Amino acid sequence: MTDENPEQLTATVLALFRAHGRLIEWGDVFVAPFGLTSARWQMLGALALAGAPASAPAIARQMGVTRQGASKQLALLERDGLVAKRANPAHKRSPLFALTEAGERIYDAVQTAWQAHARSVCAAIPDDDLAATLRTLTALSQLHHSPNEDLDDVD
Repeated sequence: MTDENPEQLTATVLALFRAHGRLIEWGDVFVAPFGLTSARWQMLGALALAGAPASAPAIARQMGVTRQGASKQLALLERDGLVAKRANPAHKRSPLFALTEAGERIYDAVQTAWQAHARSVCAAIPDDDLAATLRTLTALSQLHHSPNEDLDDVD
Protein backbone atom coordinates (compact mmCIF):
# COMPACT_ATOMS: atom_id res chain seq x y z
CA MET A 1 0.00 0.00 0.00
CA THR A 2 1.31 3.45 -0.86
CA ASP A 3 0.67 6.68 0.99
CA GLU A 4 -1.53 7.80 -1.93
CA ASN A 5 -4.11 5.02 -1.47
CA PRO A 6 -6.11 6.64 1.38
CA GLU A 7 -6.46 9.85 -0.63
CA GLN A 8 -7.36 7.89 -3.74
CA LEU A 9 -9.95 5.92 -1.78
CA THR A 10 -11.38 9.15 -0.36
CA ALA A 11 -11.61 10.64 -3.86
CA THR A 12 -13.28 7.44 -5.09
CA VAL A 13 -15.85 7.46 -2.28
CA LEU A 14 -16.64 11.14 -2.88
CA ALA A 15 -17.08 10.42 -6.60
CA LEU A 16 -19.36 7.52 -5.65
CA PHE A 17 -21.48 9.81 -3.45
CA ARG A 18 -21.80 12.31 -6.32
CA ALA A 19 -22.63 9.56 -8.80
CA HIS A 20 -25.24 8.11 -6.45
CA GLY A 21 -26.97 11.47 -6.06
CA ARG A 22 -26.93 12.10 -9.80
CA LEU A 23 -28.17 8.61 -10.62
CA ILE A 24 -31.08 8.94 -8.17
CA GLU A 25 -32.01 12.35 -9.61
CA TRP A 26 -31.58 11.10 -13.18
CA GLY A 27 -33.57 7.95 -12.36
CA ASP A 28 -36.48 9.96 -10.97
CA VAL A 29 -36.76 11.79 -14.30
CA PHE A 30 -36.17 8.59 -16.32
CA VAL A 31 -38.97 6.58 -14.66
CA ALA A 32 -41.44 9.45 -14.11
CA PRO A 33 -43.26 8.64 -17.41
CA PHE A 34 -43.94 5.18 -15.96
CA GLY A 35 -45.40 6.64 -12.75
CA LEU A 36 -42.39 5.61 -10.66
CA THR A 37 -39.57 7.14 -8.65
CA SER A 38 -36.03 5.78 -8.44
CA ALA A 39 -36.86 4.22 -5.07
CA ARG A 40 -39.91 2.39 -6.44
CA TRP A 41 -37.99 1.32 -9.56
CA GLN A 42 -35.35 -0.12 -7.24
CA MET A 43 -37.96 -2.17 -5.34
CA LEU A 44 -39.56 -3.48 -8.56
CA GLY A 45 -36.10 -4.38 -9.83
CA ALA A 46 -35.22 -6.22 -6.63
CA LEU A 47 -38.36 -8.33 -6.91
CA ALA A 48 -37.85 -8.98 -10.62
CA LEU A 49 -34.23 -9.99 -10.08
CA ALA A 50 -35.10 -12.18 -7.07
CA GLY A 51 -37.29 -14.34 -9.28
CA ALA A 52 -39.44 -15.22 -6.26
CA PRO A 53 -41.43 -13.37 -3.62
CA ALA A 54 -39.19 -11.64 -1.07
CA SER A 55 -39.57 -9.92 2.29
CA ALA A 56 -38.85 -6.24 2.90
CA PRO A 57 -35.71 -7.07 4.95
CA ALA A 58 -34.37 -9.32 2.18
CA ILE A 59 -35.02 -6.65 -0.45
CA ALA A 60 -33.42 -4.01 1.76
CA ARG A 61 -30.26 -6.10 2.15
CA GLN A 62 -30.10 -6.85 -1.57
CA MET A 63 -30.48 -3.20 -2.57
CA GLY A 64 -28.51 -1.56 0.23
CA VAL A 65 -31.40 0.40 1.71
CA THR A 66 -33.00 0.39 5.15
CA ARG A 67 -35.72 -2.09 6.00
CA GLN A 68 -38.01 0.84 6.82
CA GLY A 69 -37.27 2.49 3.47
CA ALA A 70 -37.99 -0.72 1.59
CA SER A 71 -41.22 -1.24 3.57
CA LYS A 72 -42.41 2.29 2.78
CA GLN A 73 -41.80 1.92 -0.97
CA LEU A 74 -43.34 -1.56 -1.05
CA ALA A 75 -46.47 -0.21 0.68
CA LEU A 76 -46.77 2.51 -1.97
CA LEU A 77 -46.27 -0.04 -4.76
CA GLU A 78 -48.92 -2.26 -3.17
CA ARG A 79 -51.31 0.70 -2.98
CA ASP A 80 -50.72 1.26 -6.71
CA GLY A 81 -51.32 -2.41 -7.54
CA LEU A 82 -47.76 -3.11 -8.68
CA VAL A 83 -46.85 -5.56 -5.91
CA ALA A 84 -48.93 -7.88 -3.75
CA LYS A 85 -48.34 -9.20 -0.23
CA ARG A 86 -48.18 -12.92 0.38
CA ALA A 87 -48.01 -14.88 3.59
CA ASN A 88 -44.48 -15.70 4.74
CA PRO A 89 -44.42 -19.19 6.26
CA ALA A 90 -41.07 -18.40 7.90
CA HIS A 91 -42.26 -15.24 9.66
CA LYS A 92 -45.89 -14.20 10.12
CA ARG A 93 -45.11 -10.49 10.68
CA SER A 94 -42.79 -10.13 7.69
CA PRO A 95 -44.87 -10.72 4.54
CA LEU A 96 -43.42 -11.62 1.19
CA PHE A 97 -43.93 -9.32 -1.76
CA ALA A 98 -44.33 -10.28 -5.41
CA LEU A 99 -44.81 -8.34 -8.61
CA THR A 100 -48.37 -8.25 -9.89
CA GLU A 101 -49.07 -8.51 -13.62
CA ALA A 102 -49.23 -4.71 -13.73
CA GLY A 103 -45.92 -4.51 -11.86
CA GLU A 104 -44.31 -6.92 -14.32
CA ARG A 105 -45.61 -4.89 -17.29
CA ILE A 106 -44.26 -1.61 -15.90
CA TYR A 107 -40.93 -3.17 -14.92
CA ASP A 108 -40.57 -4.72 -18.40
CA ALA A 109 -41.32 -1.36 -20.05
CA VAL A 110 -38.76 0.40 -17.84
CA GLN A 111 -36.23 -2.35 -18.59
CA THR A 112 -36.68 -1.87 -22.33
CA ALA A 113 -36.01 1.86 -21.97
CA TRP A 114 -33.11 1.18 -19.59
CA GLN A 115 -31.45 -1.25 -22.00
CA ALA A 116 -31.45 1.39 -24.73
CA HIS A 117 -29.92 3.91 -22.33
CA ALA A 118 -27.40 1.38 -21.00
CA ARG A 119 -26.18 0.61 -24.53
CA SER A 120 -25.47 4.30 -25.14
CA VAL A 121 -23.62 4.63 -21.81
CA CYS A 122 -21.63 1.45 -22.45
CA ALA A 123 -20.49 2.87 -25.78
CA ALA A 124 -18.77 5.68 -23.84
CA ILE A 125 -17.07 3.52 -21.18
CA PRO A 126 -14.54 0.79 -22.03
CA ASP A 127 -15.54 -2.75 -20.97
CA ASP A 128 -12.40 -3.12 -18.83
CA ASP A 129 -13.29 0.06 -16.92
CA LEU A 130 -16.81 -1.20 -16.23
CA ALA A 131 -15.44 -4.55 -15.02
CA ALA A 132 -12.90 -2.83 -12.74
CA THR A 133 -15.62 -0.53 -11.38
CA LEU A 134 -17.85 -3.48 -10.56
CA ARG A 135 -15.00 -5.29 -8.78
CA THR A 136 -14.11 -2.16 -6.79
CA LEU A 137 -17.70 -1.37 -5.78
CA THR A 138 -18.26 -4.99 -4.77
CA ALA A 139 -15.12 -4.92 -2.59
CA LEU A 140 -16.10 -1.59 -1.01
CA SER A 141 -19.54 -2.96 -0.21
CA GLN A 142 -18.11 -6.13 1.35
CA LEU A 143 -15.56 -4.18 3.41
CA HIS A 144 -18.22 -1.87 4.84
CA HIS A 145 -20.64 -4.30 6.46
CA SER A 146 -23.47 -2.41 8.13
CA PRO A 147 -23.58 -2.79 11.93
CA ASN A 148 -27.39 -2.99 11.66
CA GLU A 149 -27.35 -5.64 8.93
CA ASP A 150 -27.53 -8.54 11.38
CA LEU A 151 -30.46 -6.89 13.17
CA ASP A 152 -32.49 -6.90 9.96
CA ASP A 153 -32.28 -10.65 9.39
CA VAL A 154 -36.01 -11.17 9.90
CA ASP A 155 -37.28 -12.63 6.65
